[in-house]
Amino acid sequence: METTGKLIIFSAPSGSGKSTIVQWLMREHPELRLAFSISATTRAPRGTEKNGVEYLFLSEDEFRDRIDKDEFLEYEEVYAGRFYGTLKSQVEHQTAKGENVVFDVDVKGGCNIKKFYGDRAMSIFVQAPSVDELRQRLIGRGTDSEEAIRNRLAKASYEMTFAPKFDHVVVNDDLEKAEEETYELVKKFLQL
Repeated sequence: METTGKLIIFSAPSGSGKSTIVQWLMREHPELRLAFSISATTRAPRGTEKNGVEYLFLSEDEFRDRIDKDEFLEYEEVYAGRFYGTLKSQVEHQTAKGENVVFDVDVKGGCNIKKFYGDRAMSIFVQAPSVDELRQRLIGRGTDSEEAIRNRLAKASYEMTFAPKFDHVVVNDDLEKAEEETYELVKKFLQL
């Protein structure tokens, strides 16, 4: 029996339902041995967050030093001095424990991780049925201004052009159906 974990990459435009599907998968299917990738960040811990649990908290200098040493699978400077990224060593540590590591990343990060790991990783792009449906979902959340929604939709249109680069595209037009389709893809990939 294989004890080294595999990698499952999820990417999607904001509002596609990716996080809902991933959380359902992790909650309802413990037999999949899924564990979130623990990202590194330069931001300070919030509330009860602990180093090595929710995030690996690094100073900006330490983060930049690790970039220079090519220790990241992917990273992004969200704004000046605020970095987020995935350390190769952290992923190896998790898979060595037999965990199947789940990545919830942007499309570029998803493509980079897939390219690095090849067949050891499966990439899934979660897509809303249409940009109009995405707009309705973002409005329904009630968390964004009209300008923020416009920006998210422009970004979503760009992100959707990446869908063909992923192993699988799950269209979330019916949440239950999308969850089941994702479960079947992951189960098959893990050979359970």
